[in-house]
Amino acid sequence: MPGPEEWEVIRLSLKVSAMAVGLSLPLAFAMAWALARGRFPGKVLLDALVHLPLVLPPVVTGWFLLIAFGPQGPAGHLLEATLGLTFLFRWTGAALAAAVMALPLMVRAIRLSLEAVDPKLEQAAMTLGASRWRTFRTITLPLALPGVIAGAVLGFARSLGEFGATITFVSNIPGETQTLPLAIYSALQIPGAEPQVVRLVAVSVLLSLGALVASEALARRTGRGGHVL
Repeated sequence: MPGPEEWEVIRLSLKVSAMAVGLSLPLAFAMAWALARGRFPGKVLLDALVHLPLVLPPVVTGWFLLIAFGPQGPAGHLLEATLGLTFLFRWTGAALAAAVMALPLMVRAIRLSLEAVDPKLEQAAMTLGASRWRTFRTITLPLALPGVIAGAVLGFARSLGEFGATITFVSNIPGETQTLPLAIYSALQIPGAEPQVVRLVAVSVLLSLGALVASEALARRTGRGGHVL
């Protein structure tokens, strides 16, 4: 069984992952909607930018976050001056890094669910007098909801495994930014800490596997039975 320090790592990891999903889900839905339904110049560029964290080395993503959200960065300075919100060496920074890395997977899952909705159903509703908002609320969103939830669960799983961008952006501080992957990395540097590594790895595998199974099960309810990965 995990000890008190390991439970603290698990608690922090769940907290960071939940915050990451909460931060990125509205933006992921907006981007997925734009990519699935939008017709505008620069759509290909937006698609590429959304998926850029998937192909960039995570250390590079962490460096970009450090430049943008550090105390001297444009976004970091503005948020600290207006809201008193800081990210560097804080768990909030770990959540931001996880959110950025999880965003592409969430956008993909939600986009697939939106594309699976038959446009004829929406057209029929508007023909019968329903407004665009009512059509979205009563037809589009309920049909796409399993994919949205699947995207959120998949983003949660990705956030649990985030390492490179987090350690570059907010370092590896026990009790503040040390999530499961960082704790495993630290334990690997300590001679004789193999039992701790095994316990942390087992927890990480169980949490991630459960999230992946749940996301795939939900994705199959979108109507196409496709995969989100």
